[in-house]
Amino acid sequence: MVGFRALSKRSRRPRRLVFRASAKVNLTLEVLAKRPDGYHEVATVLQAVDLFDRVIVEDAPTLEVRTDDPALPTDERNLVTRAASLLREAAGVARGARIRLHKRIPVGAGLGGGSSDAAAALIGLNRLWGLRWPRTRLAEMGTRLGMDVPFFLGRGPALGTGRGETLAPLTVRGGYALVLVNPRVPLSTRTVYEAVGPGWRAEPVGTRRMVEALERRSAALVAEALTNHLEGPAQALLPVIGRIKAALLAAGALGASMSGSGPTVFGLARSYDQARQIRRRLTRAEWACWAVRTHGGPAVRAV
Repeated sequence: MVGFRALSKRSRRPRRLVFRASAKVNLTLEVLAKRPDGYHEVATVLQAVDLFDRVIVEDAPTLEVRTDDPALPTDERNLVTRAASLLREAAGVARGARIRLHKRIPVGAGLGGGSSDAAAALIGLNRLWGLRWPRTRLAEMGTRLGMDVPFFLGRGPALGTGRGETLAPLTVRGGYALVLVNPRVPLSTRTVYEAVGPGWRAEPVGTRRMVEALERRSAALVAEALTNHLEGPAQALLPVIGRIKAALLAAGALGASMSGSGPTVFGLARSYDQARQIRRRLTRAEWACWAVRTHGGPAVRAV
């Protein structure tokens, strides 16, 4: 009987966990000023969408990361590898794990795919290794990986301030239909921020309008409030961003904006059916397009 109870207790410890790691869009991203530490003060509204990677975390004798994207490195250049190494070192864990990434979110797209995968890895390893760290503690660690990681460790849409890592939850009732368009060319976040003028200063006017629009549940007001201060610098580096935005508006989108530091541009549609129609109109060999919905729950979800 004693042996049976011990075996039963061990069997409850997870050996394989599967997560859907969603992409995000920035409904607003306003650069307010450059900080003394070299980062920029921002105000942003972050929203998860139902384009996602699949992240599998399972027991293994050593720590390894695998991916089905041959162009994606799996060494310390990968946020998932860095997240796993950071957590294992901080927790003093001797165990290993195998993390497999099935990629759908494009790399360097302004959609937070790497940060979402890293958040899924932290959540999965926290459970796999039986650490029981609260998400707040994981989020503190996440800021060492990237400013978007705390959002993906959160519970839903959020207002981000500071460097983007200080989050306040937003209640968004219902969802919105979007069309995501990516030119299949990555864009470096660092390069885009470096293109912001040294004396740039702004107030979070668009973000305030967006929060109000979401509270009023008005797609038209959301479209009017779409704001991204990085769009100009990014478009100067990659002019196709402007062509994509114009194509979305010409195809019937209520409004369009770049997500994050780009180059993905999203258009707001009246309905999911219209989003699919716009996607069909814009699908080209050189552009990747998705019709998606926003969702109000956590960006990373266990399957």
